[in-house]
Amino acid sequence: MMLRRWVLRVLTTLLVLLVLGLGVGQAGLLQGSPPTDLGVRDGRLKAPSNSPNSVSSQARLWAGHPRAEQAHIEPLALRDGDGPATLALLAQLVQAAPGAVLVDSRPDYLYAQFNTPLMKYADDVEFWWDRTQGVVQVRSASRLGQSDLGMNR
Repeated sequence: MMLRRWVLRVLTTLLVLLVLGLGVGQAGLLQGSPPTDLGVRDGRLKAPSNSPNSVSSQARLWAGHPRAEQAHIEPLALRDGDGPATLALLAQLVQAAPGAVLVDSRPDYLYAQFNTPLMKYADDVEFWWDRTQGVVQVRSASRLGQSDLGMNR
């Protein structure tokens, strides 16, 4: 009888914590603050985060960065060699994606915020048409936490 009561208390506590956690997430309290230093500076997007929840096609350009190799992804190829058309297509794809908001859209740069459906965690994603390399450079990072379960990649 006593074990039964203890199990019931544990289950009730877990349920209350789950409901509270979902409420906190749905209220947007797990989004974190939008970065203020995004964009292209000196031909580069912001360096990847020091945590494993960030990727960048330019990670290797940041000499001495502790996660340069782990954060590296390949840039995106241009569609028919056309940078503005490629970014326009990316803007359409972002706008159609669930939980995505296109924050900044220019002919050579896009910045989007993606929110997970349940807990509303926010990821910031940038696309930049790098005319010199003839590709679209990409950076994606979670605002909070250490792991993103591979979502940014």
